Amino acid sequence: MGKRDISLLRRDLRNHRLTRREAVVRLMALGVSASGISSILAASTAQPARAAAAGGRGSSGVVKLLYWQAPTILNPHLAQGTKDFHAARMCVEPLLTVDAALNFTPMLAATVPSRANGLVSADGKSVTYKLRSGIKWADGRPFTSDDVVFTYQFVSNKQTAATTYGSYVNIAKVEPINPLTVKITFKTPTPAWYLPFVGETGGIVPRHALDAYVGSNARNAPYNLKSFGTGPYVVDSFRPGDLVVYAINPNYRDPNKPAFSQVQMKGGGDATSAARAVFETGEYDYAWNLQVEWPVLQHMIGEGKGQLLTGAGGGVEQIFCNQTDPNKDVGGERSSVKAPHPFLTDVKVRQALALGVDRQTIAQQLYGLEGDATANTLTTPTSVASKNTKIAYDIAKANQLLDEAGWQRGPDGIRQKNGVKMQVTYQTSVNSLRQKEQEIVKAGWQQLGVATTLKSVDAGVFFSSSPGNNDTYAHFYTDVEMFTATFSPFPSSYMGRFYSGDVAKDVAQKSNDWSGLDIARWVDKQYNTWFDQAQAELDPKKNADLWIKMNDRVVDQGISITLIDRKAVSAHVNSLDVGPNMSPFDDETRNIADWRRKA
Repeated sequence: MGKRDISLLRRDLRNHRLTRREAVVRLMALGVSASGISSILAASTAQPARAAAAGGRGSSGVVKLLYWQAPTILNPHLAQGTKDFHAARMCVEPLLTVDAALNFTPMLAATVPSRANGLVSADGKSVTYKLRSGIKWADGRPFTSDDVVFTYQFVSNKQTAATTYGSYVNIAKVEPINPLTVKITFKTPTPAWYLPFVGETGGIVPRHALDAYVGSNARNAPYNLKSFGTGPYVVDSFRPGDLVVYAINPNYRDPNKPAFSQVQMKGGGDATSAARAVFETGEYDYAWNLQVEWPVLQHMIGEGKGQLLTGAGGGVEQIFCNQTDPNKDVGGERSSVKAPHPFLTDVKVRQALALGVDRQTIAQQLYGLEGDATANTLTTPTSVASKNTKIAYDIAKANQLLDEAGWQRGPDGIRQKNGVKMQVTYQTSVNSLRQKEQEIVKAGWQQLGVATTLKSVDAGVFFSSSPGNNDTYAHFYTDVEMFTATFSPFPSSYMGRFYSGDVAKDVAQKSNDWSGLDIARWVDKQYNTWFDQAQAELDPKKNADLWIKMNDRVVDQGISITLIDRKAVSAHVNSLDVGPNMSPFDDETRNIADWRRKA
């Protein structure tokens, strides 16, 4: 039994997919010693719920959070960004929460479904949830399976325009078996039974508050600005783009929680000023998303007033290689699938560019504790992270590859072939850290004889979905571009960025308003085959192996030049204890009922 097998067994134990007796039988059959079995079982014990803070409910007064991107709406299914999800999560809960290793913990569910307990069907077509009993909405009405049914009806109505729609698209129906049992049936067999109703996109909303606002009227619901749920807090007041004030939910299920009588979530400023408000002035108790250059952040931490908080799974910062020509216009469209790139379609060129990037210097000088150099594009969930790749920075080998590909240096030192010069435009969003990353990458490519022009675009434009703006990342009207792609519990949407099974739909282009996920316009039959297989492979190990194969192919082919496995970075003052709140698949406020003031 390998380390990975033991890791999976531990995960199944923590998630209640295996009983301790079943685990012991399996380990004995594999020849694991008695002491080894004891050690594995001890390490697999689920963490108990946190005890209430001394003093009881509301005894710790006010806690102040600072989000430099301010929340604008408090309905999680209409959220426009992470800050909105975090704000809604104070009130609204999913059925399960989940961490980076895909360990599930019940929230509104009574237990975690699994094949072992019969709640996940063997054919992958359904999952059944048993719900906690005695749960009430903040207004005192009972929470039942009908609210789960309603949440699906609200999200799946296309006129609602729910931003969480993608997690629910494979559902055929949601049925209430009884008030405390609900069954979800999928359109096609899937290993990803845990996408809907789980984590950040899984919040259950009350039918009695939103029943009249399903569809095109959804944005007009008063609930969007005054939300409530089954969580520890309710919204007391809200000024969109500025401040949310929360009061304790009087019907929250634990009579001794939460410890804070009021939560204030303030928006505005920037990441650097937010970090300063915790580390230097202590004006705020908690600050979110502190993507600040490491030397700057390190200096602030030295003031000694706060603690840095990092969590795995913040996404991979990577450079995408455009497979189409950004300088050729075809029918009013640049980067057309009908116009191959003059040199980035050569795998040796892409591999040479990858070898010319000094990831370790980027990690050490710019990221510090905020991220690690990585050779993988898929690092999260950890169960699908490949161990087959290696970080390499080898200028000599990179030059050798370009020589073999027939690209020779001209009088100006720039490589050329058949009259084409190896010149690239390299774009990303405006961010001082990213501009310094660009400089390090450019210095490496300069040693290869690659002329590199740097371009930075305002983040509001670069990450927008405007079909009329040529500077969006989806238009990709440059040779290479860099940004961080973030993960989902099941990697289909993340790895869909390289999938081209239906070129007209999957590849970003004018005819689909650049909505396709495959922005690099890479078409690879082998990758597509593995991707399709992964959508239906129910065996967890075989499914993980498929994602690893896809990662390895993307990396080997140099379609994505991976740089940094970023961490989520926040901070809290020394007097605040937030417990294990970080997860790449749920919100940092997911456990705010357990936050407390240190003695």
